[in-house]
Amino acid sequence: MGIFSDSKSQAKQETKLGGIKATLFVYAMEGLENMAFISNAISLVTYFYGYMNFSLTKSATTLTNFMGTSFLLALFGGFISDTYLSRFKTCVLFGCIELLGYALLAVQAHFHSLRPTPCQGFATSQTTQCEAADSGQSAILFTGLYLVAFGTSGVKAALPSLGADQFDDKDPKESAQLSSYFNWFLLSLTVGAIIGVTFIVWISSNQGWDWAFGVCTVAVLFAIVLVSMGKSLYRNNVPKGSPLLRIIQVFAVAIRNRKLPQPEIADELHEIHDKEAGVQKEILPRTDQFRFLDRAAIGQNSGDASTSISPGAWRLCTVTQVEETKILIRMLPIILSTVFMNTCLAQLQTFTIQQSTTMDTHILGFKMPGPSIPVIPLVFMFIFIPIYDRIFVPIARKITGIPTGIRYLQRIGVGLVLSAISMAVAGIVETRRKSVAIQNNMVDSIQPLPMSVFWLGYQYAIFGLADMFTFVGLLEFFYAESSAGMKSLSIAISWCSLAFGYFLSSVVVEVVNKVSGGWLANNNLNRDKLNYFYWLLAALSAVNFGIYLGCASWYRYKKVEVNQEENSDSRAAKGKQLEMVTA
Repeated sequence: MGIFSDSKSQAKQETKLGGIKATLFVYAMEGLENMAFISNAISLVTYFYGYMNFSLTKSATTLTNFMGTSFLLALFGGFISDTYLSRFKTCVLFGCIELLGYALLAVQAHFHSLRPTPCQGFATSQTTQCEAADSGQSAILFTGLYLVAFGTSGVKAALPSLGADQFDDKDPKESAQLSSYFNWFLLSLTVGAIIGVTFIVWISSNQGWDWAFGVCTVAVLFAIVLVSMGKSLYRNNVPKGSPLLRIIQVFAVAIRNRKLPQPEIADELHEIHDKEAGVQKEILPRTDQFRFLDRAAIGQNSGDASTSISPGAWRLCTVTQVEETKILIRMLPIILSTVFMNTCLAQLQTFTIQQSTTMDTHILGFKMPGPSIPVIPLVFMFIFIPIYDRIFVPIARKITGIPTGIRYLQRIGVGLVLSAISMAVAGIVETRRKSVAIQNNMVDSIQPLPMSVFWLGYQYAIFGLADMFTFVGLLEFFYAESSAGMKSLSIAISWCSLAFGYFLSSVVVEVVNKVSGGWLANNNLNRDKLNYFYWLLAALSAVNFGIYLGCASWYRYKKVEVNQEENSDSRAAKGKQLEMVTA
C-alpha cells in the first residue's frame, strides 16, 4: 500500500505543476527578450552607418547576416536543449550569453575610445572622409553582436517548448489550453516588439545608443530573473539524447541492411516495449512512407524482433527511432514551402520603409519615425490575436471537434493565402502612390507626397494576419508532430524558415532586376516598377501555395502509442496498457 500511496502523491504533485500559471513566466521572458531583439533588428543599420562608419552596403549586409545567424543558430540551441540540458536551463544559459552581448554593445556605445568618431553631421559627399572603425573596434562590435545572436537563438529554440511542456496534450482540457498557449505566446512576442520599435527606437534616436543598449541589457536581465522565478512550477523535460545521432543511426543501419527483404508485418520489426523500455513513454507505430528506412529495424531474428536482445544502436534501430526520422523527412517540404512567405515579409519590411520616406508620416498629429513604421502590422496583430483565440477558435472547435479549431496545416495554408493577397494589395497601394506623385508633379521631388503613410497599413494588416496564422501554425505543427526527444530542435527548424526567407530575399531582388531590365534599379521609387515587383511576388506566392497544398495533402499526421500506467490500485495486476493517441 505504501508504494501505491507514494505513487498517488507523486501523481498529484505532478498535476500541480505546469498549466497556465507556469506559462506566465514564459510570456514575460519572451516579451522582454523580443523587445530588445526586434528594436535592434529594426534600427541597427542606423548604428552601423552613423556611429561605426560602415558603408550603406556593409551596414545592410551586417544586419542581414546578424538576423540570419540568429535564426539559424536556433538549430544548435534546440540540439543542446534536447540532448544535454532541460529547456529551462537552456533558456537561462543562453539568456545570460545574450545579456553579455548587449552589455558589451552598451559599453562600446558609451565610451568614445571604443568606436570611431561618428559621421553624423557630415554631408553625404564627405562621408568617405570619415575615420573607419579599426580592427579592435570592429572586433568588439562583432563579438557583442554575435553573443546576442547566439544567446537569442537558444532562447528562441527552447522557450516555446518550455511553455508548451506545461500542458498535457493527452488531456482534453489541457490540449485546448495548449492551442491557446501558442496564440498568447505570439501576443507576448508582439507586445514586446511594439514596445521595442517605439520606445527603444525613440531612446536610440533621442538619448543615445548607449542608453538603448543599456535598456536592452536590463530587459534581458529581467527576462532571465522572471523565467527563473517560475522554476518551481515547471514540468521539466528530461533530455533523451542526441536526436541527430539517432537519425544518423537510422540511415547508417538502413544502408547496411539495404539488401535485406522488407518484412510485411510490423511485428517483425524491432521495438522496445514495457520491461525493456525503462524511461521510454512514447512509441511510434510503423507507417508506409519511406519504407526503405524500415530496414534499420530488421533484427537478426526478425520473427521475434520485439523480444530479441538488441545488438547495438549502430546495428539495429527501433521502429520508433525509424519513425522519428520519417517525421523529420515529412516535415521538410512543409517548412520549405513557407520560406517564400518570409521572403515576401523581408521585401515588405524593406520596401515599405522606403515607401514611407516618400509619404506623409504624420498620424493624428504625431510624426512617426521611419524605423517605427513596422508598428502598424504589430498593432493589427495585437488586436486580431485575442479575437482569433477567444472568438474564432471556440466556434471552429464546436464545428470541427478539433482542440485547435482547425488543423495546423490548414492554419499555415490560410496564412500563405493571406500573404499572397497582401502582396497584391501592396501592388495596388504602390500604383496609387505613384499616381499621386505624377498628378502632383513630384516624381523627382524629395518632399513627402500628399498621401498618408497609413495607406501602407492595408498591406501590413493583411500580412500581420498571415503571420498570425502561419507563424503560430508552424510552432504548433512542429511541436505536436515531432517526437518527444526532438521538440526543441523541431521548433528551431521552424525558425529557419525566417532565416532562409531573409537570405533568399536579396537573391530575388537581384534576379528580378536582371530579368526585368531594372524594375528596382533606380534610387527613385517614383520611377521604379515596385508595383510590378509586388504583383510578381503575389503570383509567385500563389504558385508557392499550390506547391504547399501538394505537400500538405501528402503529409501523414503521426500516431503515438504511449506506455501509460493506470492510477487505480488494480494497475498492479493489469500492469501497463497501450493508449493510442492520434495527433
